[in-house]
Amino acid sequence: MVLNSPNLIVILGPTASGKTSVAANLSKAIGGEVISADSRQVYRQLNLGTGKDYEDYLVDGQAVAYHLIDIKPPGYQYNVYEFQQDFLQVFKEIILRQKMPILCGGSGLYIEAAIKGYKLIQVPVNEFLRKELESKSLEELSVILAKYKNLHNVSDVDTVKRAIRAIEIEEYYLHNKPAEDNYPVIKPLLVGVRFDRGVERQRITERLKQRLELGMIEEVKQLLHEGITPEQLVYYGLEYKFVTLYITGQIDYTEMFSQLNTAIHQFAKRQMTWFRRMERSGMKIHWLEGHMPMEQKIEKIKLLLAQS
Repeated sequence: MVLNSPNLIVILGPTASGKTSVAANLSKAIGGEVISADSRQVYRQLNLGTGKDYEDYLVDGQAVAYHLIDIKPPGYQYNVYEFQQDFLQVFKEIILRQKMPILCGGSGLYIEAAIKGYKLIQVPVNEFLRKELESKSLEELSVILAKYKNLHNVSDVDTVKRAIRAIEIEEYYLHNKPAEDNYPVIKPLLVGVRFDRGVERQRITERLKQRLELGMIEEVKQLLHEGITPEQLVYYGLEYKFVTLYITGQIDYTEMFSQLNTAIHQFAKRQMTWFRRMERSGMKIHWLEGHMPMEQKIEKIKLLLAQS
């Protein structure tokens, strides 16, 4: 590999774009290992709701190595700081094995934290601040969070608990600076996978129906049965939020499906907004059409890699 060639391939795209399958097939083709950049697939037992398509990591009957999936227990609250540290450790190990790290996911925040080496801080709990904020509504918390310069993510205001944590993080950052570190130079090749908007919407809705048929409601019921609280599940957002609201009787099935379907579509739109912002900031993303046959996708990426 020449001096300035990429040392990381990033396969990104909105939900339901088929990026995991592309990453796994590429890994087999070039001798790589996949690192997940999904903020919820880190949790064990949260399978259908987070879209862990384990079968994607079997390519031509051979298992492809993947990392940062199923590494935390349900109920845990993983964060971008922990992801960055975990990514860095795995990235270095893969490089030492003389393999190509392939980062795959739809979380722009996680992807940028990995490739840009954001100087992040492990933020402790601020019980005093939490006490001050606990009586405020989500709308009031959103206004408070908007006063801070650095908003972490639109999902920070998805629930009261998330909004309070986001404010807690921003307040801590105001008074504490990260220590200097020796983050490695990441030279990424960014490849995106997407369908046109109409096809994407259809794929999202069909995938939601399929996951419900496969037992997503039963998965959430089992988590509740094992002692994970409704509040903890709602914190994870999207599927776990709306299915929990359905199971606890706050909405009916039709409302659950409709609201969840809409929320996933909105989430996919926010993902694409983030990727476009990355492009505006000067990061080149090579987009592949989702309908392109897998063999062509892999050959295209191999060509991009050779030209880099």
